Amino acid sequence: MKKILLSVLMLFLSTFLFAQTNNGVEMADQMRSSGKIYVVIATIVIVFIGLAIYLFTIDRRLKKIEREN
Repeated sequence: MKKILLSVLMLFLSTFLFAQTNNGVEMADQMRSSGKIYVVIATIVIVFIGLAIYLFTIDRRLKKIEREN
């Protein structure tokens, strides 16, 4: 079982090595040159801030419920 697991792990690691090339990412370069990358980053930041606020409010509600019990 150990040999099979190790073989599968090595197979996955080798596929990750083939995925790494020195060529630039064309989509990122194009979005950076047109200025759209900032819109993408801003959207991601807004989503993460919204999730953080949502989690903090749930945590506060749970603490309040725990104190009542």
